[in-house]
Amino acid sequence: MATAPAAPSAASRIAVVTGASSGIGAATARRLAAAGYRVVLTARREDRVEALAKEITEAGGSATAYRLDVTDRAAVDEFATAFKTIGVLVNNAGGALGADPVATGDPEDWRTMYETNVLGTLNVTQALLPKLEASGDGTVVVVSSTAGHGTYEGGGGYVAAKHGAHVLAETLRLEIVGKPVRVIEIAPGMVKTDEFALTRFGGDREKAAKVYEGVAEPLTADDVAETITWAVTRPSHVNVDLLVLRPRAQASNTKVHREQR
Repeated sequence: MATAPAAPSAASRIAVVTGASSGIGAATARRLAAAGYRVVLTARREDRVEALAKEITEAGGSATAYRLDVTDRAAVDEFATAFKTIGVLVNNAGGALGADPVATGDPEDWRTMYETNVLGTLNVTQALLPKLEASGDGTVVVVSSTAGHGTYEGGGGYVAAKHGAHVLAETLRLEIVGKPVRVIEIAPGMVKTDEFALTRFGGDREKAAKVYEGVAEPLTADDVAETITWAVTRPSHVNVDLLVLRPRAQASNTKVHREQR
């Protein structure tokens, strides 16, 4: 008999989503709001999260927007003071820059990726962990990547950062076992969004398009958001430690079926 999604309790119904201005973050906010959570949308682009909060509210959900740079620890700590308890934290803010080999990669790109994907996740998790525990039924989600579980040429900086995010989630789970907080890692493979590849290649649309060239159906942001929401809404005693999802056309980080045209 299938397990029905668990409705969020009053104490745990607030869900904070970082990087909610577009892509997976925005889609996750919509899905969690539809599942009954009061979503708190954070991103650096205030206009984007405000527009999304309005959209969710007009659709009958509950949403609040905050401008937040997850790499700014003082700002994160100040943000955390707004809550006594929260039920869910979705650490989604991150991204990739460049596809150069290790020998010629830009150290500034590597630093930016590490600060966003790893230190940003650390900052928000540390600031909100007491609030999650206080809810009596908290969930930390780390949106990593299949890049956090395997290497590929030209991905050194991003792979290193996502390995860091994976290790953060895995270690936190060990350290807080026995407390009323779950730690879930969702590791998507090839996801086609409006911005991920475009940002990675500095706005070069031709390079961005080649990432998905010939792939019939890459994952969508909503595919990942639905998976995150499914994991979060399992009964409290069920912890989805790690869930890897890829499109059918992708067997690994380096083996992708591309249809000939």
